[in-house]
Amino acid sequence: MDEAAKKTVLRLFTYGLYAISVRDGDEVNAFTANWIAQASFEPPMVMVAVENDGRSLEMLRRSGRFGVSVYESGQRELAGHFGRRSKTHPDKLTGQPSEDGRTGVPLLLDALGHLECEVRAESPAGDHTVLIAEVVEARVRRAGTPLMMAETGFRYYG
Repeated sequence: MDEAAKKTVLRLFTYGLYAISVRDGDEVNAFTANWIAQASFEPPMVMVAVENDGRSLEMLRRSGRFGVSVYESGQRELAGHFGRRSKTHPDKLTGQPSEDGRTGVPLLLDALGHLECEVRAESPAGDHTVLIAEVVEARVRRAGTPLMMAETGFRYYG
């Protein structure tokens, strides 16, 4: 395979950026994800790819639920904050305005909107695991334009 061509084509994909949050008992965490998409209309479902070596995957498996907060265009720093590794930044939610959703997952107050999801299935996907989850709650906070990967200059593909 032509590695340069692969990277170029994958960088042409349009990716939004989202905060994925989880609560497992008293432990909370959030991370920035861009590999997330709607997977079904009925029931409403999304899929998200989660790094296998990250702190959140086991939390997600134990709790069975997560939140999705949609970043707004211009929130590059916020996305970068939650994109840090939990091993070196274990308390990423500290000092960040959030509230617990109906399912108990933390949701970022500065987001355009939220989904609360319950995991229904998972599948290995190389160095990630794809979680497929049913949307059980949704909320719009305000109108705006979502943050896109191309706007940030982040390189998490290819």
